[in-house]
Amino acid sequence: MNILITGAGGQLGHEFHQHASFIEDHCVFTDIAPTDFDTEILDITNLDDVREKVKAHQIDVIINCAAYTNVDGAETDAERCELINHHAVRNLAIAMKEVGGYLIHISTDYVFGGDPYNTPCREDQKGTPTGVYGATKLRGEQAILEEGCHYLIFRTSWLYSPYGKNFLKTMLHLTQTKEEVKVVFDQVGTPTYAADLARVILYVIAKGMLEGNDGIYHYSNEGVASWFDFAYAIADYAGHLDCEVRPCHSDEFPSPVQRPAYSVLDKSKVKDTFGVYIPYWKDALFECMTQMDAIQDIPVQ
Repeated sequence: MNILITGAGGQLGHEFHQHASFIEDHCVFTDIAPTDFDTEILDITNLDDVREKVKAHQIDVIINCAAYTNVDGAETDAERCELINHHAVRNLAIAMKEVGGYLIHISTDYVFGGDPYNTPCREDQKGTPTGVYGATKLRGEQAILEEGCHYLIFRTSWLYSPYGKNFLKTMLHLTQTKEEVKVVFDQVGTPTYAADLARVILYVIAKGMLEGNDGIYHYSNEGVASWFDFAYAIADYAGHLDCEVRPCHSDEFPSPVQRPAYSVLDKSKVKDTFGVYIPYWKDALFECMTQMDAIQDIPVQ
């Protein structure tokens, strides 16, 4: 099977590259710009380019890791956000429909948030995004359904890894260099180690479980945390004991977009369908930080 991975330069794309050797299928990594490993250039906003790449490599599966993820920036860059998170996704769906292949698309918990949820969000729950980012990601999902290709959509949350810019790396830096860090405690969800998500998707492919399982799935690590809980655990694991991590309300950090107050994802469907084990978020965080220390991408201590 030939697999095309978009957004290879991002943190999830890097994790697919790290774990691709564990499957027998052939992976082609693509991005809009060169990365630090062998990557082909592909502009997914251009349907003809997508079609040509699919034909050249006889692609059976596309894993779409490409996205516009700047939540605040999307409010003033709505056109580009719409292009990448919605129209480009439609291009991928069209290309896969034409060859009878599968599109595996990564979406987000930010498709929720407009209603006062207090129980984990299910896949069939109505999307109520509160900003441009979440709205465009939801429209990207809808475009896949409208085009009628075979698909698996994985909604995830609070993604982090040793690669790129993310909350983990920001908190490591701040708690190492500041005496005090304030982090919001009134936004609740679940951190997700990008390697865990990549491993689950590759497992589903390797075990031949794509066929007959079209649908939307939720995947994050197990458990529930606020951003404060996440930051506190990072500082604790890193041994940054000289920095006091303090909880605060969201209104102390004004933002152009309202973020979901509660976006914990119900993962019953992905576990029941594919029989996967999902690590607890603190265990996953410890694994990631140990990996970061090993590859010296950023000093943990």
